[in-house]
Amino acid sequence: MNRRDFTKKAGLAGISSIVATDIVFREMMPKGYVPLAFQDPDPFKMFQKDQQMVVLNDRPWNMEAQAHLLNDAVTPNKYMFIRNNGLIPEELDEATWTLTFEGESVKSSKQYSLADLKKKFKHHTYQLTLECGGNGRSEFDPPAKGNQWTVGAVSCAEWTGVRLKDVLADVGFKEDTVYVGYYGADLHLSRNPNKHPISRGVPLHKAMEDETLLAFQMNGEDIPLAHGYPLRLVVGGWPASTSGKWLHTLTLRNQVHDGEKMQGSSYRVPCETVAPGEKVADADMCIIESMPVKSLITGPKTGAVINEGQRLDISGHAWAGDLAVKGVDYSIDFGSTWQPCSVASAVNRLAWQHFKASIELPKKGYYEIWARAEDTKGNRQPMVLPGWNPKGYLNNACHRIAVKVV
Repeated sequence: MNRRDFTKKAGLAGISSIVATDIVFREMMPKGYVPLAFQDPDPFKMFQKDQQMVVLNDRPWNMEAQAHLLNDAVTPNKYMFIRNNGLIPEELDEATWTLTFEGESVKSSKQYSLADLKKKFKHHTYQLTLECGGNGRSEFDPPAKGNQWTVGAVSCAEWTGVRLKDVLADVGFKEDTVYVGYYGADLHLSRNPNKHPISRGVPLHKAMEDETLLAFQMNGEDIPLAHGYPLRLVVGGWPASTSGKWLHTLTLRNQVHDGEKMQGSSYRVPCETVAPGEKVADADMCIIESMPVKSLITGPKTGAVINEGQRLDISGHAWAGDLAVKGVDYSIDFGSTWQPCSVASAVNRLAWQHFKASIELPKKGYYEIWARAEDTKGNRQPMVLPGWNPKGYLNNACHRIAVKVV
């Protein structure tokens, strides 16, 4: 679908929400007509993204940041990656929005309005790291199918909402509950209402963590449309695909949820290491849970040029799924030797941690600055691409930037 077709199918209500005003005389508009202002929609304006963001796909919309754009301690909307599996919902009404709890393990089906959730349960705010499971896919060889993310499909925004565990306690669930699956209002690419573009979930123990939220605010404001307005499940430290957007239903299961993108090779990796390009049976694939330890140099931008004798100050973030980051080191000699960075403690559990270092480069010439993080269990980032898998997930190889001393 090209951008013109996208606009034709977006619906007048959706277009009105983008321009933040009513389309006067819209009932007089000829059938199929595209308003002049939207005949070539600009995704940067539609989603309020910085022009330096990179569009990987427009059906569905997928955008990523460049490393240097992610230098903020808390990621602003303009630099947050977009990962969609379907079409963004066209008509949303916060006033009538409901969240339904159902499934074979719920004691009794229950429904809450958004107002109910906000009024009945205590609000909590956390900074939570969300990373696409395929972040770094572009480095895999043989190439893996899917959006060719580089390093920018990660963010750490501030999310506000109610704890899922508090709502589950109010709903009531049976002892056989093992999984919580979600359904959102996004549309399948085919527009078939009987098909779901994605319906994933998490085990009960992850759903019951303090930081797992039913969120209605991001960075102190209503969640932007592209990031799940008006209600989103936010599950820090696990693949961002578990954080269902436009959330309207949660299903309590007595088995692993079997919704769309829970089967086959979707968000799964081989349970045992395989050779690059090897075919892997579905039965030998394991669901991705906690993301691996990783770091990102966000300053300076790769390609920086400094004068001889000038120190190079670097900064960045590191994260480790369910764990914390124990330390971050840097190397200027392609990993032959490593020196420590200073690393700040996380603001809260599952938030990324900030690191920095001041580096002396010995003489003129070309350098690569590499960063390597270690988690609290002693796991370190590999210097090169980790084990190959069919969908190119979990690339946590050392990030590096190029620097020239003149």
